[in-house]
Amino acid sequence: MNVDADRSALAARDCLVAAAREAGALALGFFRPGAATSAEVRSKVGGSPVTEADLAADALLKRRLLEAFPEAGWLSEETADNAERLERRALLVVDPIDGTRAFVAGDPRWAVSAALVVDGRPFAGVVHAPALDETYAAVRGGGATFNQAAVAAPGPFDPLHFSAAGPKPILQAMGARLGATIDVAPRVPSLAYRLCMVVRGAIDFAVAAADSHDWDVAAADLLLEEAGARLIGRSGERLLYNTKQIRRGALLAAPELVAPRLLEAFRAATGA
Repeated sequence: MNVDADRSALAARDCLVAAAREAGALALGFFRPGAATSAEVRSKVGGSPVTEADLAADALLKRRLLEAFPEAGWLSEETADNAERLERRALLVVDPIDGTRAFVAGDPRWAVSAALVVDGRPFAGVVHAPALDETYAAVRGGGATFNQAAVAAPGPFDPLHFSAAGPKPILQAMGARLGATIDVAPRVPSLAYRLCMVVRGAIDFAVAAADSHDWDVAAADLLLEEAGARLIGRSGERLLYNTKQIRRGALLAAPELVAPRLLEAFRAATGA
């Protein structure tokens, strides 16, 4: 697939959406709303859970996406990393179930996240929340969609009142710095889904604490950009992907209209 052509760009997005939906349907077979999953659950090194649904969805995505993009490298939460990907221009970045703890507990706020990165930035991406029947998709230069309808980040803003999701201590410190009230949304277990709340205007901005990984944010990064927002670290620069470092510091997701003001408060709230 020639990822440089407009037609192929849309085809890349649609391929990611189809694969994410298929993986989501597979995972839904193990999901029990409001109750513990039927999937076998194990603990990874470090104590985070992984289920047979994570692994099955990961295998499905790898098979489908590498068939479609044989030139791409592979990076997934559930697959051992391979430095060979660094030699590729294109990279598939996948989290088969972002928010596994939510999935295990019967909380519907989990998502399948998949992005195609080209030359260090996301080219096409999807965040699909099967239990909520929500699909966010984007292609570079082609805008973002929510359930196939065009979507844009919110604005204008009340400078003294914001809504946000993320770690409460960081958000409270930002509010104090801004001299503004911040309504903190209930904890959102899937980081990809939390960022998509900014994409569709459910909240004004979002914050992620340090130690997220590329597979948590790559697809949402593009969705934010195409919706008129940005995902940035304390430097204020957009993120680069397919590097040796896949772990991130604290991140801010905010619409372009308000990002400069929020960035100063974010830096103060997350500084050493």
